[in-house]
Amino acid sequence: MDRFSWSNGLLEINETLVIQQRGIRLYDGDEKAKLDVGVALLSTHRLIWRDVKNHECCIAMPLSQIIFFEEQAAGIGKSAKIIIHLHATPANKEPGPYQHSKYSIIKLSFKEHGQIEFHRRLTEEMTQKRWESTPASQPIPTGSQTGRTRAVGIVGIERKIEEKRKETDKNISEAFEDLSKLMVKAKEMVELSRSIANKIKDKQGNITEDETIRFKSYLLSMGIADPVTRETHGSGTHYHMQLAKQLGDMLQVPLEERGGMMALTEVYCLVNRARGMELLSPEDLVNACKVFESLKLPLRLRVFDSGVMVVQLQSHSEEEMISSALDNVSDKGSLTAEEFAKLLGLSVLLSKERLLLAEKVGHLCRDDSVEGLRFYPNLF
Repeated sequence: MDRFSWSNGLLEINETLVIQQRGIRLYDGDEKAKLDVGVALLSTHRLIWRDVKNHECCIAMPLSQIIFFEEQAAGIGKSAKIIIHLHATPANKEPGPYQHSKYSIIKLSFKEHGQIEFHRRLTEEMTQKRWESTPASQPIPTGSQTGRTRAVGIVGIERKIEEKRKETDKNISEAFEDLSKLMVKAKEMVELSRSIANKIKDKQGNITEDETIRFKSYLLSMGIADPVTRETHGSGTHYHMQLAKQLGDMLQVPLEERGGMMALTEVYCLVNRARGMELLSPEDLVNACKVFESLKLPLRLRVFDSGVMVVQLQSHSEEEMISSALDNVSDKGSLTAEEFAKLLGLSVLLSKERLLLAEKVGHLCRDDSVEGLRFYPNLF
């Protein structure tokens, strides 16, 4: 306890509060200190203790005095404690509540719990040793210096708040500048894609079909060239029909790569990522998908019994889908939707719908338990 010095409890310049905990009793070795229960404050530089009833009674100890520390679990009628082992008392130490102590350890007794988090934060500070990289600008005050240093402490806190505010404002300004630059670049890329698309249309006879497809694939990697919008194609049915045609061209390859079926949510993300600045609303996407079949496009919108909506190829065979589910479940003995998804490389949502479809026609049966939904071959 003789490592503690009297303090006013205010944080110094460059010092930051890490955590505070109420209901802390101090022990000098194994003996209770001649102090009441108070509040322990851990900063980046010091361990501070303040009496709850008498705020003038406040002591502090530099973290550099700590050698190591350990936890002591709570027992019957005993609170959990943190035992702190200390270096020898420095020769130039300021006066404190104890002039001399026969112990080289102190204990923090946690009457209101909180020892786990306090121990974790203390471990972090002792590992980082921030008091070495950012030493406090003002010494711990004593006696007649208290009033003067109190004013300096408040000024220091205000200065730190002002510096943080300026830094925040600067970061926000830079972020908006970057966003503005990104918006300009995005518009330039869309204009470029439109320009190339028009040139392809103008020189249709001079460019082979393979070259046209290759150019369009490059444009799609940057985003949809000349996306269908309400500004260019009006609104209502005409807009949805034109949008459906563009979706038919765009989704053909992705659907083939994903086994002929994609969840509507996945389609929504894929389409809007390609459209860049011209984002599509969920309502417009659904309305466009509904006219796939009336336009005789190679896609169709399907709604499962569960309400899940998917876009699938017209050539997608339901019998093959059911047969694949039955074969995989028979090979493995049983499968969950997650396991089936890993086998086919599909989303869990679509995998579950395939299993449910096979169950609906009587090829599979289920076991719904606390471990989850598992499907088995139907042997009946």
